[in-house]
Amino acid sequence: MPEHIVTSFDIDLKELSRRVVEMGGQAERLVADSVEALVKRDSELAQKVIVLDGPVDLLQREIEEKAILTIARRQPLAGDLREIVAAMRIANDLERIGDLAKNTAKRVLALTGEFHPQKLVRGVEHMSGMVQEQLKEVLDSYAGRDDARALEVWRRDGQVDVLYTSLFRELLTYMMEDPRNISLCTHLLFCAKNIERIGDHATNVAETVHYLATGQQLADERPKQDTTSLTSVPFPA
Repeated sequence: MPEHIVTSFDIDLKELSRRVVEMGGQAERLVADSVEALVKRDSELAQKVIVLDGPVDLLQREIEEKAILTIARRQPLAGDLREIVAAMRIANDLERIGDLAKNTAKRVLALTGEFHPQKLVRGVEHMSGMVQEQLKEVLDSYAGRDDARALEVWRRDGQVDVLYTSLFRELLTYMMEDPRNISLCTHLLFCAKNIERIGDHATNVAETVHYLATGQQLADERPKQDTTSLTSVPFPA
């Protein structure tokens, strides 16, 4: 292959990677802002999150289109093909993360005017902090092609599930103790599920980074520990 073609191909791959990193930064910001809007009851910030999800969606489409064009024009093999496939996979996960942040922001708007006992929001905030840290770590692992770092994020997925299950039960308890908490706790349950799903997408990215670095899919089963589907709700007689 002529040198100028190789150089041009390298530029295409670097541009794909750069856009994924840019998209990751935007997704991180949306997650952080959506949770801040929830904690501070900031409807203006929530509106901003909803609006800024649009550019994240646009980046995902641009990455997908560039990836498909690059495959068609260059016919890449082995590691180069993995770079392109990984970019598309990660962009899809980041697009979903943006959507979940937007959904949380919409819940903030639905809660406008309602009383927010801080103890009810604190658990969601704590879980969000853990998920945001995982998202940052996994995006750094992609930027550095760091398989060990990605696997560390992958192994911590169960910790988020345990926290979500605990929070789920706590919010149900508050709802049963005081009917005035039902509306707020219902919205918080949806917000908590959004954040737990963001953690799942961060774990997806970790699996993709492993594939990118090694050429192998993870053979082990993901360490899921979400037991909320098995939780019974004891209604009063």
